[in-house]
Amino acid sequence: QVQLVESGGGLVQAGGSLRLSCAANGLTFSNYAMGWFRQAPGKEREFVAAISWSSGSTYYADSVKGRFTISRDNAENTVYLQMNSLKSEDTAVYYCAADPSYGLILVKGNLEVWGQGTLVTVSS
Repeated sequence: QVQLVESGGGLVQAGGSLRLSCAANGLTFSNYAMGWFRQAPGKEREFVAAISWSSGSTYYADSVKGRFTISRDNAENTVYLQMNSLKSEDTAVYYCAADPSYGLILVKGNLEVWGQGTLVTVSS
């Protein structure tokens, strides 16, 4: 069964840090580009960051550039999102997604696999 399981969300004060993890099961992880997305209450899901299968390419939304870092460990079938200098506007449910196409992740296309999400709440 193909599955993505996020973890690491929680409550943090503004200016703090969190690291999200997304563990993949049931797919050949190294063949997939990975992405992080988020959805705040009352808003549409938005792109946050993406990483290619080899970690050779990464891309960030302007709103998180310089504060968030996406990385992956293909030996552990896991992708990470290190979030620093968190702001109240980062509060959202964070989802990871997998797709063989890095480009499709960048345009938030119809991606092959989605996780169930993990809630990040940043208090001001």
